Amino acid sequence: MARRKRTLEVVRPEGEDRPGRRNRVNFFELAYQKIEDLLVSCELRPGQFLTMLELQHLTGFGRTPIHHAINRLSADTLIIIRPRHGLQVAPIDLARERMLLGLRRDMERFVIRLAADRASLSHRNQALHIERVLRERRAKLTLDEFNSLDRRIDALILEAGGEPFLAHTMRPLHTLYRRIGFIHHRHMPGQTDLSGTIDRHLDILHAIANRRVDAAVAASDALIDFMDSMFAGMEAGIDPRLLDCSIEPLFGA
Repeated sequence: MARRKRTLEVVRPEGEDRPGRRNRVNFFELAYQKIEDLLVSCELRPGQFLTMLELQHLTGFGRTPIHHAINRLSADTLIIIRPRHGLQVAPIDLARERMLLGLRRDMERFVIRLAADRASLSHRNQALHIERVLRERRAKLTLDEFNSLDRRIDALILEAGGEPFLAHTMRPLHTLYRRIGFIHHRHMPGQTDLSGTIDRHLDILHAIANRRVDAAVAASDALIDFMDSMFAGMEAGIDPRLLDCSIEPLFGA
């Protein structure tokens, strides 16, 4: 009995460690988001090798949050863990990502339908606010600013849909195609204009804000078609080293 009593005495009350636990969860999410940003903007280049320590220096987060973020990004197929060799940013396989676009189309239809059908007044208000900002800044929005809004839009749609499981499935797909869009608009000749993708996002926001389910699904399909059109030009015209920096340059350039 004495031994059991001592054991019970060292157990803390249930609520005592909650703030620390929430802080750890926040750090994990923030570390994931920071690395995700670096992947989308190609500051972490496709094919690049690096170490956990380098990621700690790049992000400003400690070992434990980075470790958790890397495990999640590995499951998302965005980071490859190379035992005894560190980490590698997954190279971009255009054929694979174009094939996965078909999966995203079907899943996005499901998510968009849920969001348009279930959107609360708060969700609809947020959609109208983002729509207004996009329209007002349409002509001068930078690529980085658009990507930040795009992430907000994706998060809003998932929240409006009200099914937490979908966030874990959709978020890696969103990151893959946000990165493709970044490379397309930043590096493909004559493709700096964002109006095409902005207009399609406006259609989605407008349909969700007005709870027009069929219009929202049609707008989602139009966005996927627009993304698919990017691949044709990239397959023929992009420098392969932008998709995998480990490829040897031609003529030592």
